[in-house]
This record gives sequence, structure tokens and C-alpha cells, in this order.
Amino acid sequence: QVQLVESGGGLVQAGGSLRLSCAGSGRTFSASGMGWFRQAPGKEREFVAAITWTGSNTYYADSVKGRFIISRENARNTAYLQMNSLRPEDTAVYYCAKSYRLYYDGPFGSADFASWGQGTQVTVSS
Repeated sequence: QVQLVESGGGLVQAGGSLRLSCAGSGRTFSASGMGWFRQAPGKEREFVAAITWTGSNTYYADSVKGRFIISRENARNTAYLQMNSLRPEDTAVYYCAKSYRLYYDGPFGSADFASWGQGTQVTVSS
């Protein structure tokens, strides 16, 4: 059973930064792509960023490109999302997700992710 636990959310002013962490369990973490998604109130869940199992390829939504950085430490079974230059429209619950596709180098679609964390709230004030 894969378990993903996010942390690092909180309240920040516009222009500030936050770093989200996603701690995973299970033997396949290091062989799986990882992704971050977000869902704002009244909106559909949307893709934010993804990283391949080796970390060699990364993918970003246009809305966060140049501001957010996804990374991972396989030795710690952890993925990260560094969020800089935050905007009020970044306010959402952020979820990490683990792809079921092993040793896959992307690109990723939402359907590639089968395991999800419980989410962490990020609120950006103006």
C-alpha cells in the first residue's frame, strides 16, 4: 500500500515562497514518476508539475513555469515543490501523486497517477 504525505503548506504573502514536501512509502517510489496537482475552491483539480523517476525530466503547467521547481530525493523517498513568486491565484489545496508507470520518462497525463496524498493547503494573500 503506497502512502503519500504532504507537508509545508501555509499562509504566505504574494511574492513569497513555500516549499512543499511529499514523503512516500513503498518499494516502487524511486522507480515512479511523481506529480503535483492543485484544486482551488469551486474549480477542477489541475496539473502543476511532474518529474520522472530519475529526476532527469520535469514538466510544468504554463501557469507555474519559471516560478515553481519540482525535484526529488529518491534516497529519502521524498518529492518537493519549491514555489516562488507566489500569487493569490496559486491558492489551492496541493496534492502529490505517484505514477503507476515504472521506469517511464514522460510526458505524463492525469491518468498516469494512481496514488494520492491527502493534500496541503496553500493560501496566498494579496
